[in-house]
Amino acid sequence: MDLDVITKYSALHAKPGGLILQYGTAGFRTKAEHLDHVMFRMGLLAVLRSKQTKSTIGVMVTASHNPEEDNGVKLVDPLGEMLAPSWEEHATCLANAEEQDMQRVLIGIIEKEAVNLQQDAFVVIGRDTRPSSEKLSHSVIDGVTILRGQFHDYGLLTTPQLHYMVYCRNTSGQYGKATIEGYYQKLSKAFVELTKQASCSGDEYRTLKVDCANGIGALKLREMEHYFSQGLSVHLFNDGTKGKLNHLCGADFVKSHQKPPEGMEMKSNERCCSFDGDADRIVYYYRDADGHFHLIDGDKIATLISSFLKELLLEIGENLNIGVVQTAYANGSSTRYLEEVMKVLFSKVAEMKIKQLAKELEDNKRKVAKMLENIIDLFNQAAGDAISDMLVTEAILALKGLTIQQWDALYTDLPNRQLKVKVADRQVINTTDAERQAVTPPGLQEAINGLVKKYRLSRAFVRPSGTEDVVRVYAEADSQESADSLAHEVSLAVFQLAGGVGERPQPGF
Repeated sequence: MDLDVITKYSALHAKPGGLILQYGTAGFRTKAEHLDHVMFRMGLLAVLRSKQTKSTIGVMVTASHNPEEDNGVKLVDPLGEMLAPSWEEHATCLANAEEQDMQRVLIGIIEKEAVNLQQDAFVVIGRDTRPSSEKLSHSVIDGVTILRGQFHDYGLLTTPQLHYMVYCRNTSGQYGKATIEGYYQKLSKAFVELTKQASCSGDEYRTLKVDCANGIGALKLREMEHYFSQGLSVHLFNDGTKGKLNHLCGADFVKSHQKPPEGMEMKSNERCCSFDGDADRIVYYYRDADGHFHLIDGDKIATLISSFLKELLLEIGENLNIGVVQTAYANGSSTRYLEEVMKVLFSKVAEMKIKQLAKELEDNKRKVAKMLENIIDLFNQAAGDAISDMLVTEAILALKGLTIQQWDALYTDLPNRQLKVKVADRQVINTTDAERQAVTPPGLQEAINGLVKKYRLSRAFVRPSGTEDVVRVYAEADSQESADSLAHEVSLAVFQLAGGVGERPQPGF
């Protein structure tokens, strides 16, 4: 490793003075014009991580649901998972190092992680459709090549597709082919096999309206749709031909504002869904006959899937436990339903057992076990994936003969509201208890506790955004009016106690 050459090339990707960034759950995100040096350095880091793990490492250039003028980057570890926490710290140190400190920081990482510089390295790269993404991905490649790493540039991919490619490459193709065609074929084959079993689909010919947030999801779904068209017809909206990425559309917009995206005509009881900008999030929704908007988020998607899996397992006489992982945002009604009705761990061991059962059981049970095997293949097990989750959901609705209204009626969500509060520094808020309790700043949690006591069936929490200098507020209560009021009052407490900037939060949504 020629440190002088690295220093020379680093100067061509100079760090803006005074810029400090933090690698979080979503990697680095900020305005695109501030990221050139970060991309070059993450190329360097990906090579070191690849050498240390003796595995292919992924680098994804995206800012997901952030505005179009932002961009970001995150590294993908060998099995498609998030970067290890200790290497997140290395990423932050390397991104923030001044030019004169670059050599020292790199040597520190190599020594601490015992990186064998003679080991080969391979990095795969993907990017979203933002105008800045192609140029920034070239900066990543510069970093990879200066450390003599090998690479494959997949070009335009959804974030989950890059995770999938990394997983495939590091399992020697056992999980699947590390190509976009391999991804399309694996998921579509499983979907078509499943939907062939549907005796009553609820619709004679199933159609779904998809808001693609003017992002990469539209491009990839358009390429993929002919593989599964015999089981589902998708009509794409906000497909990137006009309109800005994530502007008044996409999963984050629909979830936060609890209303349909711009650019989509909705008739009553039509099934609709929205992806986010890099297609790793999905929400469903519909309008009822009275014109009321109904949101079906990840909690209800997880409930549909877990209940279906449990039914199939019981049919083949397997009493396996099923676990559902929820975040602090999970609606209280969904948690109660899962605990009281489902009593819901679906592990690798269970997956292997199901595949074996599919070969051994008598005809009827073998058919059910084969359905379970197809469900497993339909999931992108490397990452949350809007396309995969959409196909799983559509297959289950067809197999169970459920309309979207019947699915929605599994349980009734408590009314809720999510808000954002702009702050000077989001890191002033630290949380505990799975982000449901604020530890700092002093007095904030006490203020939230006092506000929650004013409302029935209520709870509220705040957490710093992983992507921008805002604090996210979540509130739920027994009525929408109460949830809105609680969210507003908590927002004011955040603004006052956590360094709010700009205009004070106003009531009304």
